[in-house]
Amino acid sequence: MACFERASPALREILLKIHRAERPVEIDYHVHEFGSVHYHVQCSASDPHCAYLSLSTPLLSRGLTFSSHLPEHILETVNGVFPRIIETIEPSQEGYQLTLKLDFSRIPHSKASTKIITEISSVRAVILSSHLKEILTKVDSNGMYKPIKLVYRPSEPFFLIKQQAKITAVFPMRFKENEDVVIATSFFQELADVGNSEKCRKAPRCIWSPIPPPELRGESIEDLCTNCGFVTFDITSRHVEGKNLDKTVWNLLNFYTFVKYYVKSTRGFIQRRMRLRLEKLIRPLHDDVDVDQEDRRPEKKAKGCKRVKKWINASKSKIVRKRRKLMNKIKRIRFRIKIHSFVGRFRRRWLKLPKFSRVTRYIKLE
Repeated sequence: MACFERASPALREILLKIHRAERPVEIDYHVHEFGSVHYHVQCSASDPHCAYLSLSTPLLSRGLTFSSHLPEHILETVNGVFPRIIETIEPSQEGYQLTLKLDFSRIPHSKASTKIITEISSVRAVILSSHLKEILTKVDSNGMYKPIKLVYRPSEPFFLIKQQAKITAVFPMRFKENEDVVIATSFFQELADVGNSEKCRKAPRCIWSPIPPPELRGESIEDLCTNCGFVTFDITSRHVEGKNLDKTVWNLLNFYTFVKYYVKSTRGFIQRRMRLRLEKLIRPLHDDVDVDQEDRRPEKKAKGCKRVKKWINASKSKIVRKRRKLMNKIKRIRFRIKIHSFVGRFRRRWLKLPKFSRVTRYIKLE
């Protein structure tokens, strides 16, 4: 599904176009995503093997405000994706936080090229994930901190709260339509019940509440005004060890997307079932109407073959006469047939032409 992809679809398409171009192309594209993410791709025909990618995106912990440069650990993470292909340009292009130089001559022309370019197109996800990883790796540190507001997509903020031996992630949930609120509330209640069961003891503890948790006291009213409550996950050190760290980070960043996809799919399923149920209830009414219409229609006698009816209704004398007429017709048809051999024989016998001898004769001289 496109909504869960790490890579930017538009950016990937542009980079693939540059890589697959048979002739040098001049490219200068601006791509905007989520209202606050801006990509700028430049490629010159004089140097077709190099392209410059500039990125401007809000950091997670700063909402929609822009920073002049990225932290050092994030730049190291970006350079470590493909160190031979990606090179960080310092200083970055004006108005952007990051500028990368891409060397397409080192990307092979094979199936692996699509995978490499897809990884390069996910540079924004790498930046935001590395920022969230830095926060989660401090789960074992002592002390308590103020709630950190994180924004992965506009109008979808969530909070991370550092507590004793755990980090609590709080998601304020909002929906525009009342039907979506009902479906989502039911889903959150079931999620909390299943997440706290014995079968899911390794998963983060999940809590749903219609009111904000006490840890969010002091936050702005806009962030705490919701119509679908608050979903809370408790993340411990077990959830940030090894490969679990990447999964935890990606699940937190896409929790809003997953919920919206679930609500949309459930709503479509309910509407489809209601439509089928309505058709099933209306079917007997349509059958009754069809039966009434058939009863009102005048009964029509079945029409058989006219010739067969005439033969059945006719008397014996009529049948004999019709047979005689039929035989006479057959005889007339027979006599009209021309026999070419008979005519030829008649002509040869009675219309013979006399043979005339030649008047002049020639005598052979000795």
